[in-house]
Amino acid sequence: MPSPPFHLALPVDDLQAADRFYAGLLGCPRGRRSERWIDYDFWGHQLVAHLVPAGAMPSLARNPVDGEDIPASHFGVVLPWEELEQLIARLTASGVEFAIAPTVRFAARRGEQKTCFVCDPAGNYLEFKAFRNIDMLFASDGLDYP
Repeated sequence: MPSPPFHLALPVDDLQAADRFYAGLLGCPRGRRSERWIDYDFWGHQLVAHLVPAGAMPSLARNPVDGEDIPASHFGVVLPWEELEQLIARLTASGVEFAIAPTVRFAARRGEQKTCFVCDPAGNYLEFKAFRNIDMLFASDGLDYP
């Protein structure tokens, strides 16, 4: 049985810029909308961009993970390896600046994954990743990761 879709609402300070990013660049189909928010189909999940004043955007904490300074507040999607490669190529061709460049994390370990981070126009961080072995997505392997 497939997992139920999640719902995520996030603040944006320019709804048109968010729409160009989510619908245009990422190709997320639009759902319902108003002058203050837009629903998107984010790989089968409901993402809602809510317009807020620029001064109301939340601040960002960071956490070190495998040599990277990871934004603690981020969201994204786990894709098949080849689909992630295609997305990275599309983002690169569009001139998107990576907040954290595509890299392989935990190389040659059971949780090996390819990951990259980008920001939407409002500064919300998105992580796109793929696992070498998708069975490791929720695996508890008893190892402590640095």
